[in-house]
Amino acid sequence: MDGAGGIGGRRQRLALELRRLRDQAGVTGRELAQEVGISQSKVSRIESGTAMPSVPEVRKWTLAVGAPRETGERLIELTEAAHQEVQTWRTALQEQGHFQERLRDRELRSHLVRNLQTAVVPGLLQTAEYARRVFALFELPYTDDDLSAAVAARLRRQLALYEEDRRFDFLICEGALRWRPGPARVLAAQLDRISSLSTLDNISIGIVPADAEAIALPLHGFVMYEGDDEGCETFVEVETTHARVVAARSEEVALYDKQWRRLSDVAIFDDEARAFLAALITEVRGGSR
Repeated sequence: MDGAGGIGGRRQRLALELRRLRDQAGVTGRELAQEVGISQSKVSRIESGTAMPSVPEVRKWTLAVGAPRETGERLIELTEAAHQEVQTWRTALQEQGHFQERLRDRELRSHLVRNLQTAVVPGLLQTAEYARRVFALFELPYTDDDLSAAVAARLRRQLALYEEDRRFDFLICEGALRWRPGPARVLAAQLDRISSLSTLDNISIGIVPADAEAIALPLHGFVMYEGDDEGCETFVEVETTHARVVAARSEEVALYDKQWRRLSDVAIFDDEARAFLAALITEVRGGSR
């Protein structure tokens, strides 16, 4: 854990430093937004610590306010470190409201979201009942009201799937499709929904069969956010049992991109994927209990 507030400390220090530099320079938020090439609202979110600036944005920011070279280099290093920061689920919920709303904001600001899952159906594809059972299994202090709010927020996120100007690519390992957080009927309905969503033009759903020859080792799922409409760089989020990790360095993003492409090579799509799902639904219903 880092100092100055522990997890999230680097982000908050960065926010305070950037705000201080702007105030000292006498530059308004509107003027700075024009210089950096972002919206004025994003300037406010960066300064409050609710949005993370990219390295290029911080570089333009320090130039716009006339910060010394040494200060700029130090803030670049702080930005890179903040992008590597690990945030616990408990902290994420406490600091940002419900975590699902944060995910929704990121999805709405991205033109392409690539989602690989190895153990569970991606949240954007989940039915309400499947989602409720998944949340109920989390090692989090959910009250009944929290659980209902989590499910409702996850379903609101799914509205983005129907916006034709956004693209969502999914890769799902067979094991994730077979994992059952409830009775067979819940899983069968979930598989049917995946098949239905795969027909949308802006959605690609690939299935990595368990009997395909392994050409990559996906130790965990991840989500890649690309093409933020405010100019942010591509970054990857990895969910672990205790926290989420953000990877934003180009060499790290490249590792995930490479793994995505390798798994795509052995995945099945479109009609072949839907036939696979239909057979799995039949199997699940046949062995229901």
